[in-house]
Amino acid sequence: MLDQAKMVMKMRKLQKELAKQIIEVESENGLVKVRINGEQKIKKINIDADQVDLEDIEELEDALQTTVKEAINKSQQAAAEKMRPMMGQLGNFGQ
Repeated sequence: MLDQAKMVMKMRKLQKELAKQIIEVESENGLVKVRINGEQKIKKINIDADQVDLEDIEELEDALQTTVKEAINKSQQAAAEKMRPMMGQLGNFGQ
């Protein structure tokens, strides 16, 4: 039971760290910037209004979609890296 309590405490600590970890991703042309935390929660999206072409909204939509996907992917990778040591400990649980 003590091991389970320690594991729960470690998981809570890890969740707090992931919530504080901010990852920023910018589109190739700088049109869109996305800030996301380690829990895959989008914190802020910036659009450079000077670069927005109202005649080509599709460009903005594509940049936004691509940048959000990349931000989520990087956030997932960061979370996986932080959780990797935990997973090894879970494998030894109950032995």
